[in-house]
Amino acid sequence: MAARGVKYIDCYGVDNALVRVADPSFLGYCIDKGISAAAKVVRKAYPQEKVGVFVRRGKGGPLTVVEYSELDTNLASEINQETGRLRFCWSNICLHMFTLDFLKQVADGLEKDSIYHLAEKKIPSIHGQTVGLKLEQFIFDAFPYAPSTALFEVLREEEFAPVKNANGSSFDTPDSARLLVLRLHTRWVVAAGGFVTHSVPLYSTGVEVSPLRSYTGENLEALCRGRTFHAPCEITC
Repeated sequence: MAARGVKYIDCYGVDNALVRVADPSFLGYCIDKGISAAAKVVRKAYPQEKVGVFVRRGKGGPLTVVEYSELDTNLASEINQETGRLRFCWSNICLHMFTLDFLKQVADGLEKDSIYHLAEKKIPSIHGQTVGLKLEQFIFDAFPYAPSTALFEVLREEEFAPVKNANGSSFDTPDSARLLVLRLHTRWVVAAGGFVTHSVPLYSTGVEVSPLRSYTGENLEALCRGRTFHAPCEITC
């Protein structure tokens, strides 16, 4: 990457159907402020939501991520009396920006310090499934080493549609992520002056806008204003 002249790296989770790849607002903010490591965050939906949260370890300490399995139940439910929100409310949704210079510096430190997250896993064995312990490291473990960091709040309904479970589960499935995409794009069409009709309930269908046509709903007015689209349908370039 250095040989190619790359200076900044945009990292994202492939299990998020609403990810904005190389978001110019996010990257532009971080570059303008000279940030070494940054993350997009959304407010935690409820105390026991299975997402890691950003915290500072000690007063003025480094910014780091505590996994949901590592956060005490009482702490997860604690309320910040000044804001009325959860004390630990900034969810890590695996949307990060790093400078290449920082990653080159931090790689050796991560390998040397060998700090791991402990996770219980069901492991196949000759005696059937058994509980084992897995030592894990993640890309966001780089944050405590960063000389400068930033958290960039985004709206959950616009940038977080996770796929973590198979269809048939009650949440975070391919079907639920698909609906979140359709709902967002339908709002884009309506905001651009279009109309949407549907034969089934709108909460279960919608319009999909090709990313070749629009990135975040921009430049749709000329195509959509005064037109009616029958859902489900796709708007292409």
